[in-house]
Amino acid sequence: MDLQDKKVLVTGGSRGIGRAIAREFAGGGARVGVHYCANQAAAEHTLESLPGAGHVVLRADVSDADECSRLIDDAVAALGGLDVLVNNAGIYDLHNVLKLDYTEWQQAWQRTLDTNLVGPANLMYCASRRMVASGGGKIINVSSRGAFRGEPDAPAYGASKAGLNSLSQSFARALAPHGVFVGVVAPGFVATEMAADLLEGAEGDEIRAQSPLNRVAEPSEIARAVAFLASDGIGYLTGCVIDANGASYLRT
Repeated sequence: MDLQDKKVLVTGGSRGIGRAIAREFAGGGARVGVHYCANQAAAEHTLESLPGAGHVVLRADVSDADECSRLIDDAVAALGGLDVLVNNAGIYDLHNVLKLDYTEWQQAWQRTLDTNLVGPANLMYCASRRMVASGGGKIINVSSRGAFRGEPDAPAYGASKAGLNSLSQSFARALAPHGVFVGVVAPGFVATEMAADLLEGAEGDEIRAQSPLNRVAEPSEIARAVAFLASDGIGYLTGCVIDANGASYLRT
């Protein structure tokens, strides 16, 4: 995977999967924009851990359309262009249909869709126009196994990721003639800092047993799949969705 001198923006790059993605690209010689929304300290920590030079920290609320446009402008200015956009930022809010009142239900849906679906759509819009003008690029979206198997305690999350898959394939068809590749990585459970308490608790064994590997993914494994889709020579995979869930959920 030749990532040398690629200019890459990773949303939600301050920790977890996003941090691993940023490190994977930086390790391959890319210049990385580490995006964050609220946790600047975590973003700065990620920045300090990246090999190479020319990396930057960029802040924006991806649920805000104006901030999405500004984020792409800032990334292009700071990195000297934009070859790869990785839409990794997202939220997971519990909102069981039988446990919330109607106002809470509406708020959960609005917040989740604005962040997980409309935000990436706006970033893809702004980034793709830059990429087309410069001769091409790559957009990689991080989805979820929940798009296929359902999320009973977070239905807006599952719906947002299913929508992200469809959105990615629509963009793949629209942008292929202009040299812009669009792909998706759909992880299952991943051993991130946010998941540590759950994995170490009573549900941990059950979660690991969902995969015949009897474990969850490491963030670095998801990062390598993202970097693979961003590499050269795989253009005919545009529109693909790579399941990275350890065979915990299989579809045909």
